[in-house]
Amino acid sequence: MSGSLREQFEIDLKAIDDTLVEMTRLVGSAMNRATTALLDADLVIAESVIAADEQVDALHHDLEERALVLIARMAPVATDLRALIAALRMSADLERMGDLARHVAKLARLRYPRSAVPAELRSDVLHMGQVAEQLVVKTGSIIASRDLKAAEELESEDDEMDQLHRGLFAKLVDPTWTHGVETAVDITLAGRYYERYGDHAVAVARRVVFLVTGDHLAAHGESSSNS
Repeated sequence: MSGSLREQFEIDLKAIDDTLVEMTRLVGSAMNRATTALLDADLVIAESVIAADEQVDALHHDLEERALVLIARMAPVATDLRALIAALRMSADLERMGDLARHVAKLARLRYPRSAVPAELRSDVLHMGQVAEQLVVKTGSIIASRDLKAAEELESEDDEMDQLHRGLFAKLVDPTWTHGVETAVDITLAGRYYERYGDHAVAVARRVVFLVTGDHLAAHGESSSNS
């Protein structure tokens, strides 16, 4: 690859990274607003989240097209190809995070004008929303900085989301539950959406580790020392 081509390739790679960071911003805002809609039965916010997901989808498809064009045109070497493949997979994870925020907003819309969340579970759901926001903000920073330590820390931080998810489910199956099957289903779905949102953030962080180190096992949350 000539010097001028290499320079343009680096510019194109940086633009793809910028798109990924922008996607983290959008899906973070989406989940934040979806949580508000869910807790407050705010139909206007719910509808705005549902409509805005088209922007995330558009960025995902645009990034896919740009990455595939670069692969076809530039015949990138192994390290560059790894960057493009990682970007494609991160984009897919982020697009899915946007879908999960949309699902939360749709749940809010479904139960409008009442909140889908009983009063005694509001703090649990609010906490899950806050953890989701923290995870996606850090994910954006990891993509931009290639910070391996932060990427490793993110997986531990997602443990809090998993604990919240288990705690929420425990309340649903407690014999003292009095809110009926429909509400139990709603909360089960909501809890799953937040938990999966965190899982996708972790997946993005793992892909950054793969991008930097080339460790395929790290991309799946495994240690190369266990191979």
